[in-house]
Amino acid sequence: MTAPDQTLPVTQSRPTASQEKRVVVAAPRGYCAGVDRAVITVEQALETYGSPVYVRKQIVHNKHVVSDLEAKGAVFVEELVEVPEGAMVVFSAHGVSPMVHAEAAERNLRTIDATCPLVTKVHNEAKRFARQDLEILLIGHAGHEEVEGTAGEAPEHITLVQSPEEAAALEVKDPSRLAWLSQTTLSVDETLETVHKLRERFPLLMDPPSDDICYATSNRQAAIKQIAAGSDLVIVVGSANSSNTVRLVDVALEAGAAAAYRVDDASEIDEAWLEGVTQVGITSGASVPDDLVEGVLAHLTERGFPVAVEERLTEENLVFALPKELRRDLRRDVAGD
Repeated sequence: MTAPDQTLPVTQSRPTASQEKRVVVAAPRGYCAGVDRAVITVEQALETYGSPVYVRKQIVHNKHVVSDLEAKGAVFVEELVEVPEGAMVVFSAHGVSPMVHAEAAERNLRTIDATCPLVTKVHNEAKRFARQDLEILLIGHAGHEEVEGTAGEAPEHITLVQSPEEAAALEVKDPSRLAWLSQTTLSVDETLETVHKLRERFPLLMDPPSDDICYATSNRQAAIKQIAAGSDLVIVVGSANSSNTVRLVDVALEAGAAAAYRVDDASEIDEAWLEGVTQVGITSGASVPDDLVEGVLAHLTERGFPVAVEERLTEENLVFALPKELRRDLRRDVAGD
């Protein structure tokens, strides 16, 4: 059984045992446009170029997605040194630094860049602030691929800030020459708290042109807030290395859920979590295919819970074009036919 990621004590009245059970699914949930684009990129690359297609890091942070792509012929590596010279390699949705691009060129690798366009936007903002010779305070988590990629755009200009507490103790070179950026998959509330702390200390801090937290992260956090307060239990589907998934657990608890746990799939649900539970809220991270959520719902139905109802916060219609390298070769194949 999976140990709970985090729980909080009940802070408000809950439905009584005599009330009917209810399962509520938050929407939006699951795949965002950037994840959809990245997964399709690997699938199309395999179809177009044949196996193997190498992928640097996990294309998205979900172990089931990675396993499915491996079964189709994708080979996941940690670093480019593991890729044979001249081979095809896809860069993950989280983005890479200029050093990685340079290494790929030196080793004559054919590359497809599946970086989410919203992450690319942050990279471009980092480069623009660096050209202005500003010190950039990057709000994010050390070791996350997205942070490493963004920091690599201007390493001499970027200082990582991981929390409001770090913001309160931060020392900078010139308080009048500062700007902030953030990892796209953070908690919206915690990021705003960190920015507030920074601005208290550095009133001249410059904002990015637009909020860096991606629309999908914001929407999924708002959607779970909508159902968490009435839930005895919230189950968040997604992998442990998915930042936006882990944040959904935190957000559910902060919004009033009695308990919230993360699972990769239905097999990780602890039966003890369901004891005495009347209302269950379900959501999933932005890199989670919906069949994993369906598996959780089926698991609950088998244990006496009713068919789920969906509470939708907003519609998401954004679609990103495939990477230009792949579009070029797909067009060539069509022309050749």
